[in-house]
Amino acid sequence: MKQVRPPVVTILGHVDHGKTSLLDFIRKASVAVGEHGGITQAIGAYQTEHQGKLITFIDTPGHAAFEKMRSRGARVADIAVLVVAADDGIMPQTIEAIKHIHSAKVPMVVAVNKIDLPGVNIKVQLEKIKKQLSDNQVLVEEYGGETPIVEVSAKTGQGVDALLETVTLVAEIHELKGDPNLPPSGVVIESHMDKFKGALATILVRDGTLKKGDSISVGGVDCKVKGMFDWNGKILDTVGPSTPVEILGWESVPGVGAALGSEAVTAQTVGAVKSLIEKLKTEDSDVLNVVVRADNQGSLEAIEENLAKFNEEAEHIKVIFSGTGEVVDSDVHLAESTKAIVIGFNVSVRPSANKIAETQHILIRHYAIIYELLDEIKDVVDGMLVPGIVEEVFGRAQIIAEFPYGKDQKIAGCRVVEGTFSKGPKIRLIRGEELVGEGKITSLKISREEVTKVEKGQECGMMFSGLEFQIGDVVESFRNI
Repeated sequence: MKQVRPPVVTILGHVDHGKTSLLDFIRKASVAVGEHGGITQAIGAYQTEHQGKLITFIDTPGHAAFEKMRSRGARVADIAVLVVAADDGIMPQTIEAIKHIHSAKVPMVVAVNKIDLPGVNIKVQLEKIKKQLSDNQVLVEEYGGETPIVEVSAKTGQGVDALLETVTLVAEIHELKGDPNLPPSGVVIESHMDKFKGALATILVRDGTLKKGDSISVGGVDCKVKGMFDWNGKILDTVGPSTPVEILGWESVPGVGAALGSEAVTAQTVGAVKSLIEKLKTEDSDVLNVVVRADNQGSLEAIEENLAKFNEEAEHIKVIFSGTGEVVDSDVHLAESTKAIVIGFNVSVRPSANKIAETQHILIRHYAIIYELLDEIKDVVDGMLVPGIVEEVFGRAQIIAEFPYGKDQKIAGCRVVEGTFSKGPKIRLIRGEELVGEGKITSLKISREEVTKVEKGQECGMMFSGLEFQIGDVVESFRNI
């Protein structure tokens, strides 16, 4: 029987914005002071209690050098707390953290830290940060969005209770539940070889119950659970949903990110793929996410410019990340978290990255000629654009208003005049008797709430991929059969 479980929370942010100090204040342990260079070296998980309710925190590094760990933390969490320093505002690693949170599709709470700094005009800085967040597709509640923003000081503790209360409220809204009667499932969030205890791994149990004496297998590594310890070193006999636990008894060290139970089954369903087209069919998606690596900046710009041409009518290719140099571990981890493929142009692949790709079934494509790359991408896009024989129209809506969002996006205020709308099917935009283009609904809201479906007579807000709309346009939801 499903029961309410504690939320699993990750804290993300730019280096030195006070992420670790904030977590340190919450769990009353001196971690920040002892860290090398002020940067967290590994993911740890901890639990704290607020007003009688448990909250599980995963500590993920905020420095760019630990991108793969930050990505992993976002994927296993239910809620992400984005820490932004009041004096600095949004910084490069903050933007990367936002991308990971969006990719993981978890709710976000923004914590504006260092409000106690002398000489900082908090009111002015808050407005600046809200605008920067909006520019990066994060709309706070004050601006009509769903993202709470809380002012805190990790140094004095000011606002920390309000932050924990906000996290608790967000968890209640999303009705997080687990079933302790199920077999255990979870994810390895830390592992290492201890010279006295042997192989150790910290598993975040996502669902079910893990017991001392159980035999488990994670990422091909077997374990007879000889001992379990919480973050305080307390010995545990059973562990339920949303609980992190260090486990003793492994035959060897399991890989971080390896899955236990149903989590492993989910990971395996992706399977190995042999081409870009097969990858797209496997994901059942109209958009192909790509991570791009090239030998130099000129090649990279040429690839990105040509990939952008495939999105002129609707979004078909999305560049999650691009950079120069060899394909490294963090590229593969990012591809895993965003269901992307990795494209390498005249670059090598680091052996460790290749190994991760093989284990996680991440497709890496190698090209030496740009036309070969573009020809294969074109085959993928053409495959997506093949029309069906029969068309089914799900609904029609009239655009009656528009609202700005971010730097260059708009929300269409719509009234549904026929049928229903959801985010799955394709949509087309009609202006008079002219077809403007086709795309997909990326956001569907009634008032401030994201919804899965709207029906005839209801008014809603829609955001589209790759379409420029005008008031008076008609939106049709359809599919080709």
